[in-house]
Amino acid sequence: MELAENLRKDLKKSSNKDKAKLLQRFFKTGKGEYAEGDIFLGISVPQQRKLAKKYSNLDILTLQSLLDSKIHEERLIALLILVENYKKSHEEQKYQISSFYLKNTKNINNWDLVDLSAPNILGNYLLEKPKDILYQLATSENLWEKRIAVLSTFAFIKNSRFNEALKIARILINDSHDLIHKAVGWMLREIGKRSLQEEENFLRTSYKEMPRTMLRYAIEKFPEEKRQAYLKGEI
Repeated sequence: MELAENLRKDLKKSSNKDKAKLLQRFFKTGKGEYAEGDIFLGISVPQQRKLAKKYSNLDILTLQSLLDSKIHEERLIALLILVENYKKSHEEQKYQISSFYLKNTKNINNWDLVDLSAPNILGNYLLEKPKDILYQLATSENLWEKRIAVLSTFAFIKNSRFNEALKIARILINDSHDLIHKAVGWMLREIGKRSLQEEENFLRTSYKEMPRTMLRYAIEKFPEEKRQAYLKGEI
């Protein structure tokens, strides 16, 4: 536990009250907002990456205590450590890390926590494995589990495997939350970077029912004339 105490001392030294206030507004931590009660110390992600490397040897019980914390930076550092450890692990260790990750979805409860971890742990682990868990997450009532499902497909997209991302996009196309609209649109845009035809095949059958934010994210890199045609429903 000495390492954990040292980490918390380092976090305290790096904290910035003014930046913390800005982050708490930016990440919607107010009453009734999606991250209600999340506490920030005001530490940048590059600083947190440095601390994650410094404390990469934390044991699993200490990582669990960090993930259980109400302090955002403690949870993110734990996830960054898991990501780094996953990269260096053999198959059995990768299984253990991905299982630990899935047991902690309740603690991966803001969009940056999801985005910086899901593709690199769960997505990577499932590349050559059955994808059933992604569909369970995609149909969850929990916002963050749905976003984990979407972002995990980024690992597949990077390997030019689009099927799962498109299936999950279809499942979530009528979701009510803006953060899901953005995530799905982002993954569609990433597909388009690698295969415009694959993205447009999906869009042509679905774009009129997509939430506006999802569509805007998906077509952000299109030539302006084509982008406007989609926005006006003229495709």
